[in-house]
Amino acid sequence: MIRFKLPILLLSIPLFLSACSSSSSKQKVEENKIDPKRDSLLLIYNPAKADKKLDEYFTDIHKKRNFNGNVLIAKKGKIIYEGHFGWADYLHRDSLKMGSQFQLASISKTMTGTAVLMLMERGKLKLSQTVDEFYPEFPYKGITIEMLLSHRSGLNNYVYFTDGIWKDKYKAMTNQDVIKLYAQYKPAPYFPPNRQFHYNNTNFMLLAAIVEKISGEDFDIFMKQNVFNPAGMKHTAIYSTAKYEKIPVDVVGHDRVWRRSVRQNFLDGPTGDKGVYSTVEDLFLFDRALRDGLLLKKSTLDSAYTPHSKLQNQYFGYGLGWRMFVDSTKNEQVIYHTGWWHGFRHIFLRDMKRDITIVILSNLVNGSINQIDDMYKILGMPVIRRGVSDED
Repeated sequence: MIRFKLPILLLSIPLFLSACSSSSSKQKVEENKIDPKRDSLLLIYNPAKADKKLDEYFTDIHKKRNFNGNVLIAKKGKIIYEGHFGWADYLHRDSLKMGSQFQLASISKTMTGTAVLMLMERGKLKLSQTVDEFYPEFPYKGITIEMLLSHRSGLNNYVYFTDGIWKDKYKAMTNQDVIKLYAQYKPAPYFPPNRQFHYNNTNFMLLAAIVEKISGEDFDIFMKQNVFNPAGMKHTAIYSTAKYEKIPVDVVGHDRVWRRSVRQNFLDGPTGDKGVYSTVEDLFLFDRALRDGLLLKKSTLDSAYTPHSKLQNQYFGYGLGWRMFVDSTKNEQVIYHTGWWHGFRHIFLRDMKRDITIVILSNLVNGSINQIDDMYKILGMPVIRRGVSDED
């Protein structure tokens, strides 16, 4: 059973914004052009010089805990370990490769959040704008973009709400379909807007719809032109079953029973909360593009990396599209996101103090990465366990 959550959006924009959005988007991409050699230099890796302790650790959990997936770990912008373990598709005995594309599940939210904050920097939206400003038919008032980004909207989760309504389970919904269902059925929110944090897929599904409304472009096209391309993410795309009869990647999600792959259904149509397909190397490039200021300003990132609700368990919070572990007494700040969806389970962590990047993408949901304390100890990091075993 899937366990996820999402965001929502804003105000009526003058018509000229849609008309000029495409050209301004292209202009921004031009400004963000990077040295074509940059990506290849960042991705240089010599397996003969792999960190031996990390190699032993992942080889061990592959053998003993049946970890199946790809791993990339970098320190100070240099890859110190890469590995691929097991099957891309167990049924066909296709092996994973370093370039294998995984459904990123909720890690997609980090990129949706980046797109929204990018539009804010360009003056196309304000975080104080509400969803019904963009979609007047949306029946809930007072829910701002910032509430969506920080999971404080109070909305219920469309993943569960639509399950009893959408009859054809293998005919994809779109984001627009979900908005229409909210307008028609008006399901009760979990609580009033901005009362408390509650992780919810609806939030980021709505944010993707708002990006489309403002930009005048399909969400997948906007993301490719404005986020993926500028970051050098050549093997990253958004795929929806509403557009593709068969998602054009080779990696299949599997549940705890190895021989059973997870079939995609109507919930693989909406995007924003999920739907990005990518590789471990492209996620590393995304990390570097953010660190190097190629996508967003430092002041914007500082806000995104600041907890917008009371810390849970003393150390864990959520900013604007990012989870975080913070310990001010030790100057610890780890910005991260997890992902869990239809046979995929992932961890994407960025230790800001030590400049360590960890990408673990798995297509077998068996608990093998629920507790990876020894990896953190090898890297000299704090143990970041809550949020991996949590609801994603």
